[in-house]
Amino acid sequence: MRGVGLAFGAQVIFQDMELTLYEGEILSVLGESGSGKSLALKMMIGLTEPDRGSVHFRGRDVAAMDGEELQALRREAAYVFQEDALFDSMTILQNVGYALIERTKKSDAEIRARAVECLAMVGLPERVLDLYPANLSGGMRKRVGLARALAFSPKLVLFDDPTRGLDPQSITLIGRTLKKLHRELGMTSVLVTHDLRTAIYLSDRLAILRDQKFPNVGTLAELRALDDPELNDFLHDPEEELWGDVMAEDEGTFSLD
Repeated sequence: MRGVGLAFGAQVIFQDMELTLYEGEILSVLGESGSGKSLALKMMIGLTEPDRGSVHFRGRDVAAMDGEELQALRREAAYVFQEDALFDSMTILQNVGYALIERTKKSDAEIRARAVECLAMVGLPERVLDLYPANLSGGMRKRVGLARALAFSPKLVLFDDPTRGLDPQSITLIGRTLKKLHRELGMTSVLVTHDLRTAIYLSDRLAILRDQKFPNVGTLAELRALDDPELNDFLHDPEEELWGDVMAEDEGTFSLD
């Protein structure tokens, strides 16, 4: 993001915003509610365009891409919505395989096999394929949404608050899942989150959105070393070490609950 500006009428959302994402990292975007975290994420994949400045993906200006180029980008860069955005009238198989059904000529057997692979990556068994979203818990629905995003083997995954509204056990499970996927698939990830503990556990760097831009981007140690009382208060979590132990415990082990 280079010099990005965005306003809705008189309300300025972003002003001279700069942000760089490096291949292979997990970058978490943190900030107060309403600061524009989700909008920043949508800009990265062309769902929202800036009023000023530009967003580049591998050297290409996203706003200048035509429809075909955007489709290619969105196959390489998947977006996982804050709400799981599953189709309630479709089975889990149809949800996970939706893009493959719509955009490829794969056979039903090939699509089912890929759906099974993607569900296994997020710790869900094959037997959920014929269920409907209403039959699943909130945490399981989140994992199905993630499995759907993995169907095209994306290199970049953008997560819009994947733990929002979940209970502590589900948050822990989602955190372990994302860590495992990043390690095994070598993805680049951007994580918009309100959950500092999950961000600290997962991220290589943190980007703090405040004052309509990203004034502070770096590792946790680099940010805490800044002489900024407001930032230090924001990043302070007295149970951080304990939370890391909880997340790491039995990492990679999943349950259906």
